[in-house]
Amino acid sequence: MDIDINLKFFSFTRRISIPRKWIQYGIIAAVTGVAMAAAYWGSMLVMFALIALPIGIAGIYFFFRQPNLLYPFILVGGMFIPFAGPGGVNVSVLGILLLIGIWVMDMFVVKREFKFLYTRTIRPLLYFMGISVVAFAVGQISWFPFANQAPMDAQIGGFVIYLILPLIMLITPNLIKDLYWLKIVFWVFIGFSMIYVFARTLELSIADRLFTNAYVANSMLWTWLSALLVSQIIYNHELGWRMRGMLIAFAALVFYVAMIQQNDWKSGWVPPAVAALTLVGLRFKKLTIVAIPFAIAIGIYLAQDLISTDQYSWGTRVDAWLVVLDISRVSPIIGLGFANYYYYAKVFTIRGYHIKFNSHSQFVDIIAQTGILGLLCFFWILFEVGKLAWDLSLRLKDGFARGYAYGVLAGVVGCLMASFLVDWVLPFTYNIGMNGIRASVLPWIFFGGLITIEQIFLSQPQSASSNIRERLLR
Repeated sequence: MDIDINLKFFSFTRRISIPRKWIQYGIIAAVTGVAMAAAYWGSMLVMFALIALPIGIAGIYFFFRQPNLLYPFILVGGMFIPFAGPGGVNVSVLGILLLIGIWVMDMFVVKREFKFLYTRTIRPLLYFMGISVVAFAVGQISWFPFANQAPMDAQIGGFVIYLILPLIMLITPNLIKDLYWLKIVFWVFIGFSMIYVFARTLELSIADRLFTNAYVANSMLWTWLSALLVSQIIYNHELGWRMRGMLIAFAALVFYVAMIQQNDWKSGWVPPAVAALTLVGLRFKKLTIVAIPFAIAIGIYLAQDLISTDQYSWGTRVDAWLVVLDISRVSPIIGLGFANYYYYAKVFTIRGYHIKFNSHSQFVDIIAQTGILGLLCFFWILFEVGKLAWDLSLRLKDGFARGYAYGVLAGVVGCLMASFLVDWVLPFTYNIGMNGIRASVLPWIFFGGLITIEQIFLSQPQSASSNIRERLLR
């Protein structure tokens, strides 16, 4: 049986027919070539590369046919596959790059139309990416004559992080256009992450061997587990009692691991707790108003207690923030470029030492790398996502979509707290690094999923019956 291939590129169209015998000859030649290469070099690595090449090509073709499957691949690959290449490049990063490549090819080669979903939530995202491009160019200027700049690979790595994570948020509503795929992403994240939570609860050592450390030791994992589980429990009134009971058990185990087993790790339990308290506060608004003075008092007490138990860490953090902000004064509007401040820090002193260090703050990192403009756009992104989540939570009927909207709203609050502690949302090259994208991709995927829900809601005619809309939004 012959294989016919139709090639179409803009106005060029051609049909190619491959006879069956030539396919057979090709397979024989490929197998022979692999065997000869392996025999000549005698390397298992070469053998593996030669075998992996056709599998990789087949995988790319498969994902091109169904790009939405890359979302589970990005999540699960980041959880379980420990591969980390140069600069921390990992399976999640490769999956994101492949997703971006497929999306771009689909626009320019298949559809031949540069068009994507544009909403007010997307606008600050585009500005932020544009500012990042300018900041990368500005980063080639040597701001301090007596200090080295960051190596080009570190600058490129930082720039890629600031580019591909927002791009995931942009691409998601253009590919995931219904709740079916959004639910798949949701349950893949919850289901596989809970395997780790169960194993940690039982203190099984296999948990740390099975899951990658960069995934489980990232605040975004615990923040979004908390936000999405608690939001479905409280606001999804379509859940049956069995499903609700299961999610309650999941949430209880998450907080047991986060707040009891790893209590010393502030980023592991403070942002999830803030996200959960936000959801409870929104559910019981009258009680929340009465409890505000007590909550402020408790918050001040806990903050003082947390600082007093780790005074050296907090003291050095504040010193680092002040020094990095002082470094950034030479280019406050657009920043110093990516990773540069880490090397410029040696010109300054921190507690009497000339050393390289990072700020351990998302906000300070953004100012140092992309300036005040970058920080304003970052806040603008979170504000627009939070506003959209709030609007949808008030307009949607009971069901998964409404719970999801509340979950993203709480996730935004949790991200703000996590950003204050460390660079969890947009990893810094010399701290969380590109390897942290395994979990740092989570908020950007779920932000994009919120826009998907918005488009589903807006696509329904205003005169449609409430029953139809409710069925579509569950």
